[in-house]
Amino acid sequence: MATTFTNEDLKQIAALGLTQADVEKQIENFRKGFPKTQLIQAATVENGGILRLDDDQINHYAALYREASKGKKILKFVPASGAATRMFKDLYSFTATYFGIDYKIEKEHPSVKEFLEKIRTFAFFDDLVACMAKHQADFSDYMDRGDFSTVINFLLKDQYMGYGNLPKGLLKFHKYGHLQRTPLEEHIVEGAEYARMSDDTVNLHFTVSPEHRALFRKKVAEVKRYYEDAFHVKLHITFSEQKHYTDIIAVDEQNNPVRDDNGRLVFRPGGHGALIENLNEQRADLIFVKNIDNVVPDWMKHTTIIYKKVLAGLLLKLQQQCFDSLRLLDKGVKPAQLKAIEDFIQRDLHLELPADYSSLDSSEKAARLHTLLNRPMRICGMVRNQGEPGGGPFVTCNTQGVNSLQIVETAQINRNDPKQEAILASATHFNPVDLVCSTKNYRGRYFDLRQFIDPATGFISKKSKGATILKSQELPGLWNGAMANWITLFVEVPLATFNPVKTVNDLLRKEHLEA
Repeated sequence: MATTFTNEDLKQIAALGLTQADVEKQIENFRKGFPKTQLIQAATVENGGILRLDDDQINHYAALYREASKGKKILKFVPASGAATRMFKDLYSFTATYFGIDYKIEKEHPSVKEFLEKIRTFAFFDDLVACMAKHQADFSDYMDRGDFSTVINFLLKDQYMGYGNLPKGLLKFHKYGHLQRTPLEEHIVEGAEYARMSDDTVNLHFTVSPEHRALFRKKVAEVKRYYEDAFHVKLHITFSEQKHYTDIIAVDEQNNPVRDDNGRLVFRPGGHGALIENLNEQRADLIFVKNIDNVVPDWMKHTTIIYKKVLAGLLLKLQQQCFDSLRLLDKGVKPAQLKAIEDFIQRDLHLELPADYSSLDSSEKAARLHTLLNRPMRICGMVRNQGEPGGGPFVTCNTQGVNSLQIVETAQINRNDPKQEAILASATHFNPVDLVCSTKNYRGRYFDLRQFIDPATGFISKKSKGATILKSQELPGLWNGAMANWITLFVEVPLATFNPVKTVNDLLRKEHLEA
């Protein structure tokens, strides 16, 4: 059933870079829903789905990266969109109910009690005291009087420090004596350690929200020279925003378009899967991907740096084997060479040969192998499962009956199916968003990454907007559906490489404090 759009609707749709057919397809997805992912088994070290490296292999791949990366363009890609509002969820809840009279803070808000008791530990503490003093408010006086809401408001409110609406990347996370660093700066330091090119250039790309772009640019202008001098590098830092043509219409429970108070259609961002468009615009031989909030102080960085080099070294080795095989296939291969390529695909890349492969003649086999190998590649670090929400590594079966290694979100799994639930429960590892990617083919041309998306892996969620239940849709996630048809391998990495900051109190963990 087609939706009727007014001329004003069509103008609004066109202004986003969408067509009426695009929006009707989005609405059809709401009506039909997305199929659940079919899990075959959890990818584990024991069944070979996750590679565990020994010390010799770690040293080998790190050394290989140092040599094989010479002359290559390297980029670090950091998703950094969105405000830090959710980091302070408990603080917002507290200030809405706290009046300072007989309030059992330790019972009602234990996380806020910890925050207040350790407030002097945070890297932003000195800024908070200075901000209060600027407005003739003495920090110690307010704390002594139990006026905690005012102290927290000075931290969060826009007219003061504005931490509630700043992007995570620009909050002060770590202290180094009298200096403090934001996640933006920590990513710069990390990049200088493992993404430095032969000419000492370090390329970093941050995806940011439109309203924060100027703030990021300002911060880079303030600190760029300092870090270039400190690490003897040349920083090339760029930004992009999520494309408006990846926005998705919002609907009500009857799947009719939702409108705002002015009668305009409501569109929502397509989720982090939309960033495949941003990644598709990057031009580099090797791309490291890591989330903005997964950073640690310098004393904790060693393990992260080593394993980034290891993942990249492994990728460069496998990429070279892929390229050599593709060039052989172009020339025409002998039966023994064909068998060697088949073995490499199955043993080293964990890819399945087509079901009808044995019935094909040699030229048809060569064509199928060529298609299997001529794709973007990613090596994904996986950490031991610690009960974190989010995706994990599995062997899945797609609608064509092909099994492959995939990162799967819990929301993609049929939790009502006991067999699927049992496979989910058997998972041993978690996706910390630790990727090294290759997006160029063996002829030196860039893949169109949009050709390797599985469009059937989106998400639908429900949210309240006043009295209205609003359904929103996310594009296939960047780590799962948006990269579903890449060559994918999983490698176990230490838990020390994964220290995200989801709440402000995470900054109180020892991994985020001074050594």
